[in-house]
Amino acid sequence: MLEQLLIFTRGGLILWTCKELGNALKGSPIDTLIRSCLLEERSGAASYSYDAPGASYTLKWTFHNELGLVFVAVYQRILHLLYVDELLAMVRREFSEIYDPKRTVYNDFDETFRQLRREAEARAEELKKSKQTDKPVNNKKKQGQVQKAGSDKGSKESKGSLATDGGDGDKAKGHKLENGHSNGNHVEMEEPRAGVVNGKENTSSNISAFDVSKLQKRIKGGKKTDTVVNKGSKPDPKKKATKKNRVWDDAPPETKLDFTDPVDGNGSGNDNIEVVAANQGESMMDIEEIISSDSEGEVDDNVQKDSKPEAKKKGWFSSMFQSIAGKANLEKEDLEPALKALKDGLMTKNVAEEIAEKLCESVAASLEGKKLASFTRVSSTVQAAMEDALVRILTPRRSIDILRDVHAAKEQRKPYVVVFVGVNGVGKSTNLAKVAYWLLQHNVSVMMAACDTFRSGAVEQLRTHARRLQIPIFEKGYEKDPAIVAKEAIEEATRNGSDVVLVDTAGRMQDNEPLMRALSKLIYLNNPDLVLFVGEALVGNDAVDQLSKFNQKLADLSTSPTPRLIDGILLTKFDTIDDKVGAALSMVYISGAPVMFVGCGQSYTDLKKLNVKSIVKTLLK
Repeated sequence: MLEQLLIFTRGGLILWTCKELGNALKGSPIDTLIRSCLLEERSGAASYSYDAPGASYTLKWTFHNELGLVFVAVYQRILHLLYVDELLAMVRREFSEIYDPKRTVYNDFDETFRQLRREAEARAEELKKSKQTDKPVNNKKKQGQVQKAGSDKGSKESKGSLATDGGDGDKAKGHKLENGHSNGNHVEMEEPRAGVVNGKENTSSNISAFDVSKLQKRIKGGKKTDTVVNKGSKPDPKKKATKKNRVWDDAPPETKLDFTDPVDGNGSGNDNIEVVAANQGESMMDIEEIISSDSEGEVDDNVQKDSKPEAKKKGWFSSMFQSIAGKANLEKEDLEPALKALKDGLMTKNVAEEIAEKLCESVAASLEGKKLASFTRVSSTVQAAMEDALVRILTPRRSIDILRDVHAAKEQRKPYVVVFVGVNGVGKSTNLAKVAYWLLQHNVSVMMAACDTFRSGAVEQLRTHARRLQIPIFEKGYEKDPAIVAKEAIEEATRNGSDVVLVDTAGRMQDNEPLMRALSKLIYLNNPDLVLFVGEALVGNDAVDQLSKFNQKLADLSTSPTPRLIDGILLTKFDTIDDKVGAALSMVYISGAPVMFVGCGQSYTDLKKLNVKSIVKTLLK
């Protein structure tokens, strides 16, 4: 049963809802659809699933782009209603005829909807009955085919068994039956047997020209060589003894070459290293980036290049007349060439293929049925729609002002906790130090927590950054539970009055379940204010896999009913990618989390904000 059908404008004004349909919806499926699907350029999908306490809904929608209307149908997910798509199309057609922009109440549409609903349900019933009547005939045909196949197989097997007893005449008959022609006293029966074993019948007359047995021998031979290579490449466990230094009789006792500083009982090292980076100047986070307008001309040049194939297809007069008069309505076929060029362009900028395809589908859904203005090309219209979509995706939906959140936490007399997570080797510790330097520039007291107790040298690396920046560090060495270390660090920061605690964690691959479980425990136990995912700007398709699996593991392995997911993204190595900036778009699209910091160098000042306009212009260049 249909739960709800709603008609509203793109501005959010509800024009009509069906008053006869069921009870009130549980949760807020319409609001969630608008927030997480329509506004996030995921409207190219066929449907959207919404889970609420006690109910699970499926939502389907369609647009009238020329009038700016949205039609949404909601029904229980367990019910597979066949008529919803057809009903939405009929409602869209009928409502567009009576729509008036100055009118906000459409009570007279109730009777029209009842008739449309009865028609759609009747057609769905007829279709269901026709499928049921067709099923017995199809089953009989299938049974007959199965029986025939079984009898053929039985006859082949019996003939094969006779052939093994030594009857040459039976071999010839079997070859005649399977290949469709007699071949005299043909003795080789390997090819038909291989076909029967594989469950396929060879009906071609030229199939005997290919010897399957030789191919199988080659495959077996290849496997043997592979196994030999693998056996030879195994290391010898006996050769693990390490070389020892020679000890002379009159030599002094050997000292261990360990240059790391000792750690006292409070978890902090002594400060013997010279402070060389206490002040390296103003961080790039506080410098406004100026965008040049040179890229606009390049965009126009690309638009003209994209429109050349269209000019070849159409005559000069027809294209000129259409540009003056404007096209009636844009269709999917008109948008496909421009969308394909945009998709290829996005993929060359390192956008994941899946994301580029979904974006193009969403732009097509938003433009289909719209009227093309005079003196406007289809490619430029598609380009403008894609630019709006990219700006909407990359613009943060919530405040990313960390300094304001730090002062709010300070008023509550508790430290602001930031946890840095990510895969191996992306630069978590280095960019943690950059964030610490930026906070110090704004007179915020910072403490580092060395919770990477897994990687050798991680504590020493963070200790070096702490000494250079002259900030305290909390450490407990290696092979400790990182969740407990983080908890003790937060307690220490509360006692000392530190404003911010920056928690460094071990790098882990998204498929490593033990380490992901430890990370989930750390986040659940300490409830940080911000979970930052540190990712490389170099990755393409892997960005989707990393972020989606990190979020999935944090949700699945958490013991909380409302698990904490990734709140923000820190992009590193942004200075090494030139114009391949697509990773930022892929990460934001797949997670919905904003890019809060961008690492663009190796010094403490090389940290800046993401410039959305610059990224969009680079993507469409």
